[in-house]
Amino acid sequence: MSTSCFDREDETFIVLVNQEDQYSIWPHWKAVPSGWKAVDGVKGDKKTALDFVEKNWTDMRPKSLRDWMAAEAAAS
Repeated sequence: MSTSCFDREDETFIVLVNQEDQYSIWPHWKAVPSGWKAVDGVKGDKKTALDFVEKNWTDMRPKSLRDWMAAEAAAS
């Protein structure tokens, strides 16, 4: 039985972000999926990638929801 590349601790990962400011880790050798872009300068083992995500993805709400909520608050 093979192990998924996402489960391997010795894999090299990059960090991806989408237009909603949502983050993901991704094996460095796989093509970046449509709608996502690699975060510049972030590449390393799984722990390094996950540490970056934990420090930078501090609000789980999608950007569109945060923007809507801010507009609603400003309108009231």
